Amino acid sequence: MISFSNLSLILLAYLLGSIPSAVWVGKMLYGVDVRDYGSGNAGATNTFRVLGKKAGLPVLLMDILKGFLAVKLVYLTGKYLPETQQFINLELSLGVASLLGHIFPIFAGFRGGKGVATLTGILCAVHIGAALICIAAFVLTLFLTQYVSLSSMMAAITFPISIMFIYHETVPGLNIFAMFVCVLVFITHQKNIERLLRGEESKVGFGARRKLS
Repeated sequence: MISFSNLSLILLAYLLGSIPSAVWVGKMLYGVDVRDYGSGNAGATNTFRVLGKKAGLPVLLMDILKGFLAVKLVYLTGKYLPETQQFINLELSLGVASLLGHIFPIFAGFRGGKGVATLTGILCAVHIGAALICIAAFVLTLFLTQYVSLSSMMAAITFPISIMFIYHETVPGLNIFAMFVCVLVFITHQKNIERLLRGEESKVGFGARRKLS
């Protein structure tokens, strides 16, 4: 049974993940809700696309940081020794809560982003080795194809492969989490997959702010 203290931390992780950095940066600094333009998502990629790198970079960093910090809330419990199964399971629960917070943020009408940047922070906190392999897969795919969506999905595939076949992790919760992450990224990128198959997906263009009408 989940204790009250663990539930409180999971709720806190969700609230941390719910911080809609893309929406707040867009509205406060540019008077723009990024969800009304581009892909319609409140994430770092769409912020880069709509408002340019001066807005996109801080949003990217904030989204990564909130995922990382949410997982590190595990240390507030003081009940489990690091690297034990209970410790890892709570880490993963906090990560999932923050990811769901980003996708369905209570502070932004439950209309968030796809969670790739937040997921990056979560993976770095949970398993830095596998996370670095995923980042390398993302960067390589982006360099070769210029598709952010395809790069995100390639990184998602890389995570369970890294966890199970490179690091040979034996904690059941971590292996399940790795598969969950992979499936979730593909679910949130369904429209991107359709556009890729039709040859209509936009390539990366993170330079200047686009004109808004």
